[in-house]
Amino acid sequence: MTSANEVFGTGTFVGRVWRPDVAGPALVVLRGGDLIDITSKEVPTMRDLLELDDPIGFLSGRQGERLSTLEAVMTASRVEAAGDLSSIHLLAPCDLQAVKACGVTFARSMIERVIEEKAAGNPALAETMRERVTAIIGDSLRDLKAGSPEAAKVKAALIEVGVWSQYLEVGIGPDAEVFSKAQVLASVGWGASVGLHPISKWNNPEPEIVLAVDSQGRVKGATLGNDVNLRDVEGRSALLLGKAKDNNASSAIGPFIRLFDDTYSIDDVRRADLSLTISGPDGFVLKGASTMREISRDPLDLVSQTIGRHHQYPDGLVLFMGTLFAPVEDRDAPGQGFTHKIGDVVTISNAELGSLTNTVRLSTECPPWTFGPSALMRNLAARGLL
Repeated sequence: MTSANEVFGTGTFVGRVWRPDVAGPALVVLRGGDLIDITSKEVPTMRDLLELDDPIGFLSGRQGERLSTLEAVMTASRVEAAGDLSSIHLLAPCDLQAVKACGVTFARSMIERVIEEKAAGNPALAETMRERVTAIIGDSLRDLKAGSPEAAKVKAALIEVGVWSQYLEVGIGPDAEVFSKAQVLASVGWGASVGLHPISKWNNPEPEIVLAVDSQGRVKGATLGNDVNLRDVEGRSALLLGKAKDNNASSAIGPFIRLFDDTYSIDDVRRADLSLTISGPDGFVLKGASTMREISRDPLDLVSQTIGRHHQYPDGLVLFMGTLFAPVEDRDAPGQGFTHKIGDVVTISNAELGSLTNTVRLSTECPPWTFGPSALMRNLAARGLL
């Protein structure tokens, strides 16, 4: 990441760091390249800050304790240090919020999900299935509004030719796919390792915008996320979605939540462009991109399908919005497509939100998740913050 002043020159950025001196997390705001600890009885957690009607106004009157420069903490948060409880490092900026995700929200990645299903998780069959499915579907779904009468006509036509899929159902049908991505406090932050379940041999990163939503369904800000994807596991059966998506260190979020204010809003999310770089230990480099301009459902529609009278989240939630990125470039053998190698460095960037960098490991080799909600409550109570 470039200098803090260059990336975070405008806007209000809040996050969390691990403080070894208190053996727990601190809530921080970024000011002029410095990380200021604003943890207090009023806002002991990120959940509490985002529940305020005016978090921006609240922060403007808080002095807080200067912990360090962002540059110094980012150095300490490099892969070898992230997860080391004896060292200060960046954490995922969410804490008590549920971690939810929407899938199949872009036409291009929707077609890839259909291919995964038709290939039954076998990358060797993917190229053949890609040619067949694309010949029938093409790019005709790109401008189709999910749930519209036009979408219903396309559904009927695809069923008639025998290529209808459960992925097309949630991609262009009335109901969005919403699933639980990770457990509370299980997501990792900038610099940490991200985990692949050892059973997976065909996988990829998913660069996404992640919305921070309070308990009333109000979107308070946005950040970046990597919704690590096991293509072969989910491709074998959609019933393996939980096994494919929720593993040790399989959810990366950060580096900070940018709060909505007069410099950044939901409209900026709607037109956000994301870039992705994967740098492998074998010298392989893959660059990709995703743009929210091509999302098939409006972000606020996805929020309303997740939280409302039908489902409450007393501590709010963070919501992965889906991705346009679905890599098909061959990495090794022709026709095998892309898959991760251990040691890949993944960087997801956006001009308004900064960059999220993580290194790929097996989930069994990532630091184990040991600091859950009960540990957080005990830690805050011992510090006199509850």
